[in-house]
Formats: sequence, structure tokens, C-alpha cells
Amino acid sequence: MTIAEIVEKLEGVLKGDGSIEITGLAGLRDAESGDITFFTNPRYTSAVRETRASAVVVSKDWDGACPCAVLKVSDPDKAFLKLAAMFAPESVEVVLGIHATAVVAEDVKFGANISVGPYCVIEPGVRIGDRSVISAGCYIGYGTVMGDDCRLYPHVTIRERTVTGDRVMIHNGAVIGSDGFGYSREESGWKKIPQVGFVEIGDDVEIGANASIDRARFGKTVISNGVKIDNLVQVAHNVKIGENTAIASQVGISGSTTIGRNVMIGGQAGLAGHLEVGDQAVVGGGAGVTKDVSPRTYVSGYPAMPHKKAAKAHAHMMRLPDLKQRVKQLEKRIEELEK
Repeated sequence: MTIAEIVEKLEGVLKGDGSIEITGLAGLRDAESGDITFFTNPRYTSAVRETRASAVVVSKDWDGACPCAVLKVSDPDKAFLKLAAMFAPESVEVVLGIHATAVVAEDVKFGANISVGPYCVIEPGVRIGDRSVISAGCYIGYGTVMGDDCRLYPHVTIRERTVTGDRVMIHNGAVIGSDGFGYSREESGWKKIPQVGFVEIGDDVEIGANASIDRARFGKTVISNGVKIDNLVQVAHNVKIGENTAIASQVGISGSTTIGRNVMIGGQAGLAGHLEVGDQAVVGGGAGVTKDVSPRTYVSGYPAMPHKKAAKAHAHMMRLPDLKQRVKQLEKRIEELEK
């Protein structure tokens, strides 16, 4: 579609030629003629000036230099979500029914319009809701209950007695309901503690590729409604995650920690066990959380502390080489004075 048509759909203001046709989306540095891109982070100001895109989406108060058409909107992020929907490739058609190579127990109960792909294994006592899609090579363990409109991508493993809500999406290789890391130290070595609980997942949850969510030692591990979990995240036994919390890649959450609602946890953060993270808190990337985090606070660093304090401590750390050299000079000066 033309830039002018896009501006109309986004309810924005155009600066430049609206007759140019747009055929795709791309990042600022990767874009070519015919692409539309967007700009929100000031760090990429130079990239805007050098982009080869045909159009760029910016905030309505931006007034910088740009070699192409500019679409000014009130919220560039939301605008780009709409653009992504406009230019997204057609979704792959799902084949309804159960593939001939799938191994399905006799008492499994399926809802209407479901799809089970090649080489899936579905154990006894499983219930799967309407319009759910189980892609190739998935395993669903004994007694698992899944809601409507769920989507498992290839090679997802869901262990026994897991419960999910509606519209749950789980990406390739994720493991739900694996045993928690529980052992007792004895003279002869480590003795495994039985993990007899299960995992409960709410509605509208998305779990990334190769994430691992452990079953509870007893009771349940809880992933509440609207939670978004990135790739390679480890959630240990008996963890409880509140509604609409977002967790970035490579986060590790130790056992029996409780995370509140609308929390954001940055990549590679680590949380010790038996902690509480309050509602709307923010844990910075790489933070090491060793004690409770109050609601609506931003912590970072190791050990995690209020972000401003952590940033100040880091700045001091960066000055240590210079301070070391200065101390050497002062020691030499004192030695000369003492002589």
C-alpha cells in the first residue's frame, strides 16, 4: 500500500511523498527502498539520518533530519504493531484432526476443531479444549488438562497433571512440569525428594522456546493470567508469578519465590529462593536478587539494590583504576616527605 494509505490507517501526519508504495517492514539499518521502519530510541538518531527506508514512523514531537518520508504518530510502538499486522505473512494453515502417526490414549478427550501433528504422544486422562493445536513431536503427560485455543509448537513437553487455561502459547522445546531440584543430603550422597505437585498456567500466557517450569514439591507452581515468559527462562518448584508479569530471556527464579502482578524482570537476572517481589516492581537485567523487593521499585546490580544506588556504585567501581594510581602517587609523596 502507499505511504498515504498507511498514514490514514495509523491516524498520523505525513511529511514527504505519500504516493510511494511500501512492500515490507525492516529495522533502521536493514531497511531498503520500499520498506517502512520506525524510530523511538535516541541512540539511533544517526541511523535515522542514514536509513535507506522509504518511510519512517516517529513520535509526533520529533523534528530531526531524515532522508525519507516521515509518519508522525502519537505512539510509534503501537503504530508499528498495526503495521506488523498489515504486512505479516499469511499464517500457515492448520490441518484439523489427528495425524496417523500420533500415539493417543483411548480415553483422551478432545474438544472441537483440534489439530494433533505427526509423532505426538498423548497419555491417558488428558483433556484438550476446542480449537487447540498440538504441533509435531509434542508430549502431553497423564492427566493434563488444557483449555481452548491453546497452541503447542513442535517438541514441547508437558508432564503429568499440568493444568493450563485458554489461549496458552508454548514455543519449541519448552518443558512444563519437570521435577523440581529437590534433594536431601545424606552420608551416602544425595537422596531425591519426590516432587508430587503440579504446574497451573492461567489464560493468555506465552512461554518461550526452551523455557523450563518445574512442578511443585507439593501444591502447585503458578503462572497467572497474562504472564509472558521469554526463551531459556528457569522457573523452579513452587514459584508463583502474578498476572501480566513479563520475564526476559535467561532469568532464573529459585524455588518458592513469589512474584507480584505487572512485574518486569530483565534478561539474565537471578532470584534467590523464598523471596517476594512486589507488584509493579522492575528487576534490571543481570541483577542478583537476594532479598525481598518492595512494590513499585526498580532494582539492579549485584546484590540487587535501588537502581540509582546501583548506578552510583558502578560509577565508583569504574574509577578504581584511577584511584589506585592516585593512591600510589600519594604514598610515594608521603614517603618523600617522611625522608
